[in-house]
Amino acid sequence: MKAVEMKAFRLALEQMRARLRGDVSAMADVALHKTRLESSGDLSSMPTHMADVGTDAYEQEFTLTLMANEEGTLDLVEQALHRIRSKTYGLCEECNAVISKKRLEAIPFASMCIRCAEKHELPYGERPRQPR
Repeated sequence: MKAVEMKAFRLALEQMRARLRGDVSAMADVALHKTRLESSGDLSSMPTHMADVGTDAYEQEFTLTLMANEEGTLDLVEQALHRIRSKTYGLCEECNAVISKKRLEAIPFASMCIRCAEKHELPYGERPRQPR
């Protein structure tokens, strides 16, 4: 891969990393928010409705799940940046073939070519179909 192309991918990955870090940080703030009473400023001792408690719990769990997904993607971006530094970016980690530019443009943190990625995504026990 040419140095100019590599630089473009590095910049795209660095921008993605910055955005993901901001997203994860913002989600952490939301997920770890104060109770409904604390956040609304309500200091009365009236009990909170159970539906409100359930909604709060659901929203917190949903935010934590999103946060985990974003952290996973952030880890993949960090790995791709490491591959750029070690001059192995754009090579499949499985078969060492060149990963197509179209694939890297769509998924800049891809570590495998399409063929190897498809093999890894097959359900347990299934074999890849043979071309006819």
